[in-house]
Amino acid sequence: MKIEKVAGTNNKHKVFVYALSTCAWCKKTKKYLQDKGIEFEFVDVDLCDKEDLEQVKKDISKQGLGMSFPIIIVDDKNHIVGFREDKLDEAFMD
Repeated sequence: MKIEKVAGTNNKHKVFVYALSTCAWCKKTKKYLQDKGIEFEFVDVDLCDKEDLEQVKKDISKQGLGMSFPIIIVDDKNHIVGFREDKLDEAFMD
């Protein structure tokens, strides 16, 4: 699976984003994180091969989430579905 890492000055949290390459909200989420200097990793789910896509589906459903994008996972426990600036601000307040 092609996981990309975006460097940032704020690496206090482990941040992972499941996104779609063509999704405007996913692009907004990535831009938000970059603008805030937050280090994160992401995978564009629509660009995954069949095998990786099955793994992504398993990983997402294991966390009790559906296939709505973007999905932002902070520190393996805080899940934010969709571009929710209020929830993102809350997650990175410290």
